[in-house]
Amino acid sequence: MKTVEYSFFVEEMSCASCVSRVEKALKKIDGVIDVSVNLATEKATVEANTNVQLETLMAAVDKAGYHAVKISEAEIHAKDINKQASLWPIIISVILAIPFVLPMLLEPFGIHWMMPAWLQLAIASVVQFGLGAKFYRSGFNAAKALSGNMDLLVAIGTSAAYGLSLYQLIIGNNDHLYFESSVVIITLILIGKWLESRAKHQTTQAIEALSALRPEVALVRQGDQEVSLPISQVKVDDVVVIKPGERIPVDGVVIDGASSCDESMLTGESFPVSKTLNSIVTGGTINGEGLLMVKTTAVQADSTLSKIIAMVESAQAKKAPIQRIVDRISAIFVPVILLIALITLLAWGVISHDWQQALLHAVAVLVIACPCALGLATPTAIMVGTGVAARHGILIKDAEALETLHNINTVAFDKTGTLTIGKPELVELDVMGRETADQILALAASMQAGSEHPLAKAILAKAKSYNYAQNITSVAGSGVMATIDNHEYYLGSLRWMKSLNAYFVDMQDKINELTQKGYTISFLAKQQSENGVVILALFGFADVIKSEAKSAIDALHQLNVNTVMLTGDNQQAANYVGQQLSLDRVIAEVLPQDKANYIYQLQKESQNLSNSNHQVAMVGDGINDAPALAAADIGIAMGTGTDVAMHAASITLMRGNLFLIADAIDISRRTYNKIKQNLFWAFFYNLIGIPLAAFGFLNPMIAGAAMALSSVSVVTNALLLKRWQARSGSK
Repeated sequence: MKTVEYSFFVEEMSCASCVSRVEKALKKIDGVIDVSVNLATEKATVEANTNVQLETLMAAVDKAGYHAVKISEAEIHAKDINKQASLWPIIISVILAIPFVLPMLLEPFGIHWMMPAWLQLAIASVVQFGLGAKFYRSGFNAAKALSGNMDLLVAIGTSAAYGLSLYQLIIGNNDHLYFESSVVIITLILIGKWLESRAKHQTTQAIEALSALRPEVALVRQGDQEVSLPISQVKVDDVVVIKPGERIPVDGVVIDGASSCDESMLTGESFPVSKTLNSIVTGGTINGEGLLMVKTTAVQADSTLSKIIAMVESAQAKKAPIQRIVDRISAIFVPVILLIALITLLAWGVISHDWQQALLHAVAVLVIACPCALGLATPTAIMVGTGVAARHGILIKDAEALETLHNINTVAFDKTGTLTIGKPELVELDVMGRETADQILALAASMQAGSEHPLAKAILAKAKSYNYAQNITSVAGSGVMATIDNHEYYLGSLRWMKSLNAYFVDMQDKINELTQKGYTISFLAKQQSENGVVILALFGFADVIKSEAKSAIDALHQLNVNTVMLTGDNQQAANYVGQQLSLDRVIAEVLPQDKANYIYQLQKESQNLSNSNHQVAMVGDGINDAPALAAADIGIAMGTGTDVAMHAASITLMRGNLFLIADAIDISRRTYNKIKQNLFWAFFYNLIGIPLAAFGFLNPMIAGAAMALSSVSVVTNALLLKRWQARSGSK
């Protein structure tokens, strides 16, 4: 059966429950097969039968209380969609709240001051119905969908305090006004919502950074001419000319020329890859020192880079945000409180026939149940937890990440730049002839002086001194040759040495040993008239394991976290690193586009380990890791890596210190415990206070004081997180 896919933006969503309501509204339409709503990008993707119209889908979204916008229209207002929430409402709300807070601050000093009642009413009305209007809209949408959320609780609680104050003002009882409750609650909630909104759209930056890697033009061979064309006009089988140092614009196969390409942006590996006849090149990678003629095999949507972008988008859509604890509870809490208040009103009215007193008791129930403490329970703990983490170099993108991280029981690592330093070092030098090691290094460095090649830099870093060679010639994909003191020298790969018929002493065992460790091997050879080309030395280059890596893995094991390595390296090299670090599992030879699939597989395995909701984190630093970082329950990027990795991840380790991973999990678990404790205290006051209010033992003023006390308790408890100390001892 033929289907069609529609995409459009959905505005005015604020939380995961909004996503759920939009998806439910769309799924009710006959002919809709699948729905995916991405909160980060505010984008809905719907697969449906061909008889379903886009207008029908958008109308269903509007009916659910949100606003659907066509992609073409939304692109015009892209800046409006992606901008952060304005700070001005927060500033205005804080300024208006200050006169209500001042009397409480001045009271201990014997200063009794209070705003005139009419001014309290005026200011509270502006805050309640102006700045707080969004809570009414969202709360109404939730109620209409027969569900509850924090906005509904805020709307009911502040309305109760405002309504009671207005009633007291009307009857002339100006000594018992509670306008400050509604004003301060709305101000605090607005601040919390603004802080969360700052991180909401950052995930889209990963897509933007990836898209920026695609060249806009390509040099295409047409007959005897080379024509510069927009990338959108390049077709499969076109021959593209790629000059030294240029970014490759298309996926293709080399039909002429030789070079080496920097593919680290896709593979994460720091070593340039040799490209000769029939070699495959990937769009977005950087050509090295040679000229290449490439026959195009894929362009635009079919290219490897485009597929990675699509996978990041898909992974972000699949990664459902954790449903906030308070939202789950409020779905039951709100109707229960309303029912108790109604029962209180009717019971007192019928029994005592004093409906005014009955109303006061009912309002007392609503005031004691005001969601201030409930609303502060989660965000205060998260704000303190993220603040403490940031001081130790752990940047947490949003509250969802901090809440989710405590459930992590498997951490998957990229290798290069994550477990290793990310650049080759000269770790093995075997001299075959009569020269000393220093002399060999001086010869090799003389041939490499001024080169930007990573292996050249590794040799130059070890050489104590060197001179500049003459007639330096780079042999694309093989090595370099030069003249030193009237002798010809060659520095390059084993394959090249064999093509030169170089004389080898018996070193096959050594070559096998280094190959198994994943080392890159080069040879220095000299042209001798009587013996031909003779090998003088063997160089072994390796990406060295980070000094703290082993201790960091041990720290994760102490937290009962399994460790896995996902790498594009060959199995032997990967196993060597895995053994050195005591990793629980090594998955090697993984293509960039397959990393996300392995993460999904690990998630299934992780959840099978226990009945609880255990989850998987991914640690990486390269563009090739972006899909896996987005696919994981938690993506952790090394701050020393690429911007793309950091945009796709939920957590960034600013110093690249692996020990911070265990610290991040530890602070998350402690913060989550604080959230549970805070919710206990918030509900403890309700559990005790609501029955007292319902039975008439609490008037609204005392109920308001109890509500304020519950807020103080949860904030104080959250602030205890500041005493947390990092396991790594970092400051």
